[in-house]
Amino acid sequence: MKRLMIHTFSLNGYNIAVDGGSGSIHVLDEISFDILRAMPDGTAHPAAFDEVVGRLKGAYPEDAIAEAYAEIKELAESGLLFTPDGDIDGIIGKERGRGLLKALCLNVSHDCDLRCRYCFASKGDYKGGRKLMPAETAFKAVDFLLENSGNRRNVEIDFFGGEPLLNFETIRKTVAYGRETAEKAGKGIHFTVTTNGTLLDDEKTGFINGNMDNVVISIDGRKEVHDSMRCDRAGRGSYGRIVPSALKLVEERGGKSYFIRGTFTAKNLDFSRDVLHLADLGFGEISVEPVVGPGGWNKDAEGRLSGLECEEEEFYLTEEHIPAILAEYERLAEECLRRIGENRGFRFYHFNLNLYDGPCLYKRITACGAGFEYLAVSPDGDLYPCHQFVGMNGFLMGDIYSGIKNEGLLEKFKGNSILTKAKCRECWAKLFCSGGCHANAYFTNGNIDVPNELSCIMQKKRIECAIMIEAARRDIIKPGFSGAGPLL
Repeated sequence: MKRLMIHTFSLNGYNIAVDGGSGSIHVLDEISFDILRAMPDGTAHPAAFDEVVGRLKGAYPEDAIAEAYAEIKELAESGLLFTPDGDIDGIIGKERGRGLLKALCLNVSHDCDLRCRYCFASKGDYKGGRKLMPAETAFKAVDFLLENSGNRRNVEIDFFGGEPLLNFETIRKTVAYGRETAEKAGKGIHFTVTTNGTLLDDEKTGFINGNMDNVVISIDGRKEVHDSMRCDRAGRGSYGRIVPSALKLVEERGGKSYFIRGTFTAKNLDFSRDVLHLADLGFGEISVEPVVGPGGWNKDAEGRLSGLECEEEEFYLTEEHIPAILAEYERLAEECLRRIGENRGFRFYHFNLNLYDGPCLYKRITACGAGFEYLAVSPDGDLYPCHQFVGMNGFLMGDIYSGIKNEGLLEKFKGNSILTKAKCRECWAKLFCSGGCHANAYFTNGNIDVPNELSCIMQKKRIECAIMIEAARRDIIKPGFSGAGPLL
């Protein structure tokens, strides 16, 4: 079925249209913007012109409407507006038929020295008892990845927890084993570690900067926000221990990739202040994510939230928080632009859409590849679709010793994409969003095929903000741009 989706929005003085079928983006003048919104059936054709004129009569001269309408019609005929979905189903079938593993998340520690109040991993032990992954298990995971990666030249290993630096010796040994084994196989391994930063010292900082292609450090922002959520076992805040160590690591990183990763909850809906606080500290790569949890969309007969078990439900985001969250993203986008103009720019992860040479069509459709290209490994060697499903019996896929046993679950994840989700297929943002997080969908709706509605709303706003920022950057280069011309 053909779908002709045009999304129009105005933000920070820019009128923008996104063609949902092709992903093309257009910055519009007022008349072109109003014409697109006035079109009766979502297509540009001569029969619709009279109706458009009737709707805009009195607002613009008819000759101006005719000229702008002709430009829109030309864009439509060029495949840049009102584009039907292409033959992308065939691409999915061809690519997914390869079934090649590209990445493993090694949960080297099901333990943590913090007790973050919103932790999705049950304070680090995933409800399975506190344990560390032996080096031998990690080595076997490396072997499993290399053996099941086919002709991929580069693969990835992420060290995760709990707090992975509690098992630093296994990490150190696994990196050495992985590099040696991958070289023999003619491959390369990209290593990442995600840490809360409390255990960073000179030895660990030096090792991470020398061996990790990427590092993610968890800091929630302002001290009072961070310390209220990210406490140690004695209930003490961790901001003062983490920030100096994180700044030192970044300073010594030599330009290699990193992210400061925070979480916002219902208790800090003014999260743009946390992002800016992190930028003011000197961090240039920042991601502050909404809390992972059930959200307020689905409740049982007694009004309790469904999905993840949560000890403190007041942290989780619900429908009532949407207006404040969307306004906060807009404020943050405008501040990002202001700082760019002052040569104080930083990168906010969700505004970093690569609109020109970003992911290929296959990746835009399939997203992270959880459950078939990307798997998580428990300390015992069990395989799960991703780190958020670890410890859940219904999502046990197999183990690194005997491989995938639950073929049905593998096929379910493998077959999940924006083409199989009804809500996604009809959405203008699908080629930028890629369908959202499977875990968020499951924890909210009990089904990886039904996206988390709150996440969708936030993601659409973040995409709008990212597009607006790029339009503003372009306008700085080419001031006074107007008309129905494409941004891309």
